[in-house]
Amino acid sequence: MNFKLPKNERLHAEKLIKELFNEGSSFFLYPFKVLFIQKNEVKHQPNQVLFSVSKKKIKRATGRNFIKRRLREAYRLNKHLLAADGIIVGLIFVGKAEMSFAEIQPKMIQVLEKLNLDLSQKPFSP
Repeated sequence: MNFKLPKNERLHAEKLIKELFNEGSSFFLYPFKVLFIQKNEVKHQPNQVLFSVSKKKIKRATGRNFIKRRLREAYRLNKHLLAADGIIVGLIFVGKAEMSFAEIQPKMIQVLEKLNLDLSQKPFSP
């Protein structure tokens, strides 16, 4: 298994981010709002993920960065749970700033398993 999280697995293309927010499906599983879309043109490329932490919930940038590091680590360790390729995922953190890694990681596993379930029931988008 590859436990790295290189740049090509992080979502940074503005066009894809807009498409994710405008056309993607979503679900809520505390402490995450999850947006996702599966695209044909990126089917054989690695999954891409976007991490976002609300400024409204966590005021200080250091706190937001701290949570984002925990989210990236939890995703990095469990990304193998996503079965398909070409999935674009946005993880928006809406929980409390005091959440520890031990609380975040099981929630990340639940999110990835639910994402697999939702994608298995949904066809590819053009």
